[in-house]
Amino acid sequence: MKKGFTLIELLVVISIIGILAALIMVNFNAARERTRDVQRKSDLDQIKKALRMYYNDNNFYPVNGTLVWGSPFQSISGGMIYMKILPHDPSYQAATGTPEYSYNQTLTGQDFCLKASLENKSDGDINKSQTRCAAACSGIAIDTDDYVACAD
Repeated sequence: MKKGFTLIELLVVISIIGILAALIMVNFNAARERTRDVQRKSDLDQIKKALRMYYNDNNFYPVNGTLVWGSPFQSISGGMIYMKILPHDPSYQAATGTPEYSYNQTLTGQDFCLKASLENKSDGDINKSQTRCAAACSGIAIDTDDYVACAD
């Protein structure tokens, strides 16, 4: 009698390995999404701090269209640099220009609304941020997966 594995035994083992590999890949991709979401939140926090420094110097926040992602954020005169580079979204693709962060100054210039779309739509910080910044972000299209930051 020959010793070895039957074809069915080999197929069962290969199937189990395939299922395990698929489960690992799903968890790996979810971890990558969460990592990008953490980066988005951190970026908005850093931009928020730079905007506050700008406000302290000028008594208003920058007007819409003056923040250019991927470029320096500096004073109107160019003397003070608030951020060396305004970051792009971690998933940013230069060819399409998306996805990207969004900035809107309020009509009074005394508040702003920054937003980024998170990949993990069940992130608990989304609702908290939208509630905290409801006044600053009123009149701006906010999706259910948008994390927002405002002057508080």
